[in-house]
Amino acid sequence: MSNNPCDNQWMQLALAIGRVHTGQTGPNPSVGCVIVKNNRIIGRGVTSIGGRPHAETQALSMAGDGARGATAYVTLEPCAHHGQTPPCVDALVASGIARVVIATTDPDPRTAGQGIARLRAAGIDVTVGIGRVQAMESHAGFFRRIGCGRPNVTLKIAATRNGYMNVTGRRWITSPAARMHSHLLRAHHDAILVGIGTVLADDPMLNVRLHGHSRHHPARFILDRNLRTPPDCQLVKTARDIPTHIFCSPDAAKADKGRFAEYGVKLIPILNTADNTAAWAGILRYLGTDMQINRLMIEGGFGVAKSLLSSGMADEIHWYRHAVSSAPQISRHDVMTLGVETMPYFLDYSLECLRYFASEEYRIYKKEE
Repeated sequence: MSNNPCDNQWMQLALAIGRVHTGQTGPNPSVGCVIVKNNRIIGRGVTSIGGRPHAETQALSMAGDGARGATAYVTLEPCAHHGQTPPCVDALVASGIARVVIATTDPDPRTAGQGIARLRAAGIDVTVGIGRVQAMESHAGFFRRIGCGRPNVTLKIAATRNGYMNVTGRRWITSPAARMHSHLLRAHHDAILVGIGTVLADDPMLNVRLHGHSRHHPARFILDRNLRTPPDCQLVKTARDIPTHIFCSPDAAKADKGRFAEYGVKLIPILNTADNTAAWAGILRYLGTDMQINRLMIEGGFGVAKSLLSSGMADEIHWYRHAVSSAPQISRHDVMTLGVETMPYFLDYSLECLRYFASEEYRIYKKEE
């Protein structure tokens, strides 16, 4: 660990820069890099949308010849393998960088310590561990996919003050400010998933309607065992613009005869078990292994939320709780009946964050590892 008091300051900046493209760089993580010389920033970069170019090469390009003798702060160990681009560790060595400060090692077996070893072999001073906890959180989706073969799963819940979901007669439970924030949350995920009930009730678009984020929309997935998704719904009609997929049963996919393919919708026939936990395991394994998705957001209603929580596979819960109460007679479901205790609501989770909008309380729970 470093004794340089400025190391943490520069690493915090690199972490902040790296968060800018969270959820938009898959299958790569969104890495931040800052290059400092004589206590002045001469280069900075973040993994580009789509995953390339990498943060280090962008920061080095900005720094130019000034990188010689400078220090690079990187939120994840520089890659040591050849992919679609050469290894970032080679670019750092060639630049004449004197020191590299790394928040955390890369779990990808193609790098996994090799980047650090090659930097040290080239005579570069390497410090590892500054900002490690924050980096692990920033790259949680990438770490989860590499280590477990599935994405990091965020469950979003919206409820009234007294805990009711799916309120009859209201299209939205939350305020415009909270909905804007939830669009930012969408923008920070590679994919979004809902159940067929949400599709039939709300006909959602599931895109990002937020200024400055219109270039990125998460891939969309529907849980629809029997293929009840209407061909004229917004998700189907816009499938050629935003990737749209439906998890269904093998029998339903066989009976479809290419109808959804005409609209650009891909059917994924893996819902072939009545076991809830096994079904979620198959879905998440497919998303992580076949689709290489790092971060998944689930926005379904009560049924999907209860199903996911009972499977034990939600990693984070983001709960928007509106200030206005709802009368039980116009509310179909209550958060208290999700199958979890009332106080605290999520016994397997710890409260990580509590914020307030004008009309909502916003809580983030994370599963205790």
